Amino acid sequence: MLGDDAELTAAVLAAQDGDEDAFRTVYRAVHPRLLGYIRTLVGEADAEDVASESWLQIARDLDRFSGDADRFRGWAARIARNRALDHLRMRGRRPAVGGDETELTDKPAESDTAGEAMEALATGRTMNLISQLPQDQAEAVILRVVVGLDAKTAAKTLGKRPGAVRTAAHRGLKRLAELLGTEDEAAALGVVPPQPGPRGGSVARTGVTQWRSRTQKDM
Repeated sequence: MLGDDAELTAAVLAAQDGDEDAFRTVYRAVHPRLLGYIRTLVGEADAEDVASESWLQIARDLDRFSGDADRFRGWAARIARNRALDHLRMRGRRPAVGGDETELTDKPAESDTAGEAMEALATGRTMNLISQLPQDQAEAVILRVVVGLDAKTAAKTLGKRPGAVRTAAHRGLKRLAELLGTEDEAAALGVVPPQPGPRGGSVARTGVTQWRSRTQKDM
């Protein structure tokens, strides 16, 4: 482990020993992306309340957790998802559910679209576009790209197979690339339309800190 992951792992261990400063470090590292995930489930109006409930449970159950930074992010995401679904059930609401991706999990992707939308997700101004995706795609994109989970951990969070999560993330990123591809949308978001890349590919660019582009194999 290097850099931020090592620091988060150390902070989690210290927080488990009762270090309040370490817990604040964990919160600052994980909360913004976790909140973005919760918004895709319950909407903007209720996201902060659900996030608070999630962090109360995280703090209460922290001594039961075991693992590194990646495992912690997945564990926190599962707690947040459960709290969000409880919140929706209590209010008689249900998140939108997209089509079943299972039948496509063993088929090769037609193209590598992750790089076309990955960097654009570095700005919060594109987060509202994710709400236009089917729920399974929105969750997959948020968990893989924003929260930073690998396919196996994201699949465990969602109760699906890793291949289904990869496919949903691929389709979601492809749709986001389409939404970001028009000149009007790009101008509104401050995003440069995809530019020709090596071997005829395309790369989306933004004026903010760049995400590391991932290939479809990474997804």
